[in-house]
Amino acid sequence: MEILHDQDADLGVLNGKTIAVIGYGSQGKAQALSLRDSGAKVIIGIRPGKSCDAAKQDGFKVLSVAEASKEADIIHILMPDEVQGPVYAAEIAPYVTTGKTLCCSHGFNFVFKEIVPPADVDVIMVAPKGPGTEVRKRFVEGFGVPGLIAVKQNYTGKAREVALAIAKAEGLTRAGVLECTMEQETYEDLFGEQNVLCGGLVDLMKYGFEVLVEAGYPPEMAYFECVHEVKLIVDLIYEGGIQKMNAVISNTAEWGEYVNGPRIITPDVKERMKESLKDIETGKFAREWIAEARSGAKNLKSKREELGKHEVEVIGARIRSLFEKK
Repeated sequence: MEILHDQDADLGVLNGKTIAVIGYGSQGKAQALSLRDSGAKVIIGIRPGKSCDAAKQDGFKVLSVAEASKEADIIHILMPDEVQGPVYAAEIAPYVTTGKTLCCSHGFNFVFKEIVPPADVDVIMVAPKGPGTEVRKRFVEGFGVPGLIAVKQNYTGKAREVALAIAKAEGLTRAGVLECTMEQETYEDLFGEQNVLCGGLVDLMKYGFEVLVEAGYPPEMAYFECVHEVKLIVDLIYEGGIQKMNAVISNTAEWGEYVNGPRIITPDVKERMKESLKDIETGKFAREWIAEARSGAKNLKSKREELGKHEVEVIGARIRSLFEKK
């Protein structure tokens, strides 16, 4: 895939356009501030609350979602996935008029038809590959996180140029941007976070912790070995790949990786991952999650409470407090 950089994008494309960032959470705040710092005209569409107060404190013109959508040329929806559909239908859709641009940073709602835009608008995605705090931090430092862009509808013929301009204004083209489809981004993002980054890694750490504790080892030591040190390993991989990590760890640890890793993460795990990917691609996961969210998210809340009581979290909180500056 071609990697796009600053020279491939023109900030001038945004001249005279008003960008309404809908939502002011981690991504909304980071992207809105960076867009404004790059000279774009940004307004915030949001409901009353802490995020609304934060946007006002940051000096933005703050409007209701409907008012911001009406005023904007580009409507950049950065609310949580599970609320975008109803909010779009009630407060955004009436103002999605001919020639406007709908933008997102995750294609979930467009891919799974929670948002079905009219045919006479552009629909694009600009997706920073990092949490909002990191997006803003790297921008302020003069660089940026990598990103993805996608064009789902190109009514005006300028959709790609606008997506690249937004990516540049957020610092993404400084690091590098890949062009993909919304479907590719959505399916891969859901798969990665469920099977590796969140679901897979969290369960791996918890099981490792439990095995050591159940075998009689001190939970504090188990936490260090199975949770705390994960960051050190991931940082090494981030810096130079798996081989860089292997070059830094001991030969003993590297040999254990080759011998015992495949014993724990066996080929049947890959088969279950394939099943997970199929559930994502067919929309099964999306339907189940939307149903859960709109029924009050009781199971989600129960899982959160259950995790908070797990010994790995209790011990972890105590250990992390030891590292706090007094």
